Amino acid sequence: MSVRKLKPITPGQRFRVVNGFDTITTDKPEKSLLTSNKRSGGRNNKGKMTMRYIGGGHKKQYRIIDFKRNKNGIPATVKTIEYDPNRTAFIALLNYADGEKRYIIAQNGLQVGQTVMSGEGATPDVGNTMLLSEIPLGTTISCIELHPGQGAVMARSAGSFAQLMARDGKYATVKLPSGETRMILLTCSATIGVVSNSDHQLLVSGKAGRSRWLGRRPRTRPVVMNPVDHPMGGGEGKSSGGHPRSRNGIPAKGFKTRSKTKASNKYIIERRKK
Repeated sequence: MSVRKLKPITPGQRFRVVNGFDTITTDKPEKSLLTSNKRSGGRNNKGKMTMRYIGGGHKKQYRIIDFKRNKNGIPATVKTIEYDPNRTAFIALLNYADGEKRYIIAQNGLQVGQTVMSGEGATPDVGNTMLLSEIPLGTTISCIELHPGQGAVMARSAGSFAQLMARDGKYATVKLPSGETRMILLTCSATIGVVSNSDHQLLVSGKAGRSRWLGRRPRTRPVVMNPVDHPMGGGEGKSSGGHPRSRNGIPAKGFKTRSKTKASNKYIIERRKK
């Protein structure tokens, strides 16, 4: 993976850093795994705007991703590595031995022609999905389930990974990308390796128009609003705005909002760092 810095032939390209896409092997997605993706523009079913600063954006088709990896014991060959407009990570098209095709989140180092597998009998190689009870301790993992059979919900974005630290009883101790250490059932599955497109964090947009292409409208700073619109609004001239807080008055920057009686608190060994 690599990034490219563009020559400043226009103001929007002066600081632009783009993805090299050197690991992408095709620009034509598998048609049988595409579906429509309707935009809401931040409106609910009555047409009322319930989320601000959302709207516009380029039309996208959704790629149906196999997060469950439940075709156990059937080997699959990686046919292509593709770009997905709906996520930061790249995706891989698998051709299973029984003829079925599925998309998965691609891991770093996954190559076209490589064979991947899930379930019992799988080896701890990049791209293989195994139960936490079978993965060697210290292994770098991603696409982790939180409940057995639920499908991957954690460590799915570009460059993210977790580490399997220990096993005790029916739980495994996993250090998550946020720095949090928590217990997860051994019957949950995870994929070996780091999620692809690690250089995503190095990209630079270059101009405001590119945010509009992604469906993000301009966001108004609270300190320039009126007092009727936001707790930090009002004042003469360039006032600081008072204590940082949300539109509803909830303090920002360090104020803990997690419930002290949340059921999953007992599974968290160490909280994430600030």
